[in-house]
Amino acid sequence: MERFFLLAVLLYTSWHLAGGHPLRPVRWELIPDGNGFLRLVNIAAYSVPEDDSMQPLFDPHADIIYRLFTRSNPTEEQVLTDAESVQSSNFNPNHPTRFTIHGWSNDGSHFMNQDIRDEFLRVGDFNIITVDWGVGAKTNYITARSNVGPAGEGVSGFIDRLIEATGIPHDNIYIIGFSLGAHVAGNAGKGQQGKINTVIALDPAGPLFSAGQDSAVSPTDGQYVETIMTNAGVNGINTALGQANFYPNWGRSQPGCGTDIGGSCAHNRAPMFYAESISSSTAFTSVRCASHDELLEGQCTPSGDGANMGGQPSNFGRGVNGVFHLSTNEEAPFALG
Repeated sequence: MERFFLLAVLLYTSWHLAGGHPLRPVRWELIPDGNGFLRLVNIAAYSVPEDDSMQPLFDPHADIIYRLFTRSNPTEEQVLTDAESVQSSNFNPNHPTRFTIHGWSNDGSHFMNQDIRDEFLRVGDFNIITVDWGVGAKTNYITARSNVGPAGEGVSGFIDRLIEATGIPHDNIYIIGFSLGAHVAGNAGKGQQGKINTVIALDPAGPLFSAGQDSAVSPTDGQYVETIMTNAGVNGINTALGQANFYPNWGRSQPGCGTDIGGSCAHNRAPMFYAESISSSTAFTSVRCASHDELLEGQCTPSGDGANMGGQPSNFGRGVNGVFHLSTNEEAPFALG
């Protein structure tokens, strides 16, 4: 009788969690948000539309906030909305422009924005624009994932207006995104017909993404597209989506992260590594590997020239492509040279 009761409870629980449909597939995964908190998400019970049929409440043109930081205002934001706000700000069209884009369940206050901003301003004069799509990202994972395409389109539209107002060339623009934000960055690049100088995809989100999807980051989203994979196959995608794809410490788990239940520590290492690479005198030197499959098995047969991961300027124009392996320290400074 006790066994029958326990079985009934388990069946009812499965039926209830599946939305009252016992035959619906259920695949629950622990996915950390941008703050490192684990969320339980059923990623098998939904199909994500690639068109406008979902009509989310998120309006990228009204809801995304663009905050400008320069050496003249390194910590005090200037919100950019239109041509007039740009012209009255510290934006300098003669300086390179860098966009940073946070991931799921976060907003413009995420640590990756501040860390990357501070390192760029340490090395030179830049226009740093943080993209706050928190209205679209601070929701359940399924909805946030569906907002990736619209968010990227919104960023691309803003870039159009910025170019029209200031005349800055595409060659002076990088777009840097983390997790879901990496795919937003890719979609922004798509909207610019791949003309953006560099797209940096930091551990692009894996759940509900696959290579070749319209809204997934791809090698043609910029003139140079680089991925930094630190939690591939868990929170990050397990596919090489860029022209150059770097896998620090084999790209799945990271030294110094301990047991790292859910992979949030390893996932967050991608923006940490990139931020350090911008100003570090010690490079993140890597070895080019013969194949992606071999690399995922923890092996790397050297093949061709190595390259430095991240850095300022990027590897644009250097013919860097393929998959790369490198090792890091357990804590900052991470680069081993």
